[in-house]
Amino acid sequence: MSDRLIRTSGTTGISAEPILTTILVSELLHPSPELWLVSPWISDIDALDNTRGDFDTLFLDPVARTYSLSQVLAQLTQAGTTLNVVSRPDDHNRTFLDRLRRQAHADHLNIVDHPDVHEKTLCGRRWLLTGSMNFTARGLLVNDESVTYRTDEQAAAHARMDFNHRWTVRQ
Repeated sequence: MSDRLIRTSGTTGISAEPILTTILVSELLHPSPELWLVSPWISDIDALDNTRGDFDTLFLDPVARTYSLSQVLAQLTQAGTTLNVVSRPDDHNRTFLDRLRRQAHADHLNIVDHPDVHEKTLCGRRWLLTGSMNFTARGLLVNDESVTYRTDEQAAAHARMDFNHRWTVRQ
């Protein structure tokens, strides 16, 4: 188990971008069975810079470009990961959610609109990224934020159980 606290700020140049890149590369290499992305505001941010071809082996049809968050998450659903996204029902989130719906494997995508969600967490099998940061360009690169990256299978399991209890769509 390890925790890394990051205080990001546009003025200091410290961002959560390297941690997000590490998480997404790790997931593309060894996908979690289930991912949770919980954030009131989500934008289709640049997620993996492959302009030099550094990540070609991770993509089904690699191109020298930057992949967006929706593209990376959609590829994970194509690999069998169940992706659960919880955000507010707001027009701001629509572009990201529409792109994700178009690209993702429908059987592996659950989207929950919740007007009161305020938590910000990305959680996989053995890790979680949680704190004050929305998954937007401002949250990732500009705003003063405090985020914790925790590699702890038990903590991640507890978070997923809690998310499932609160937001699993029951049919």
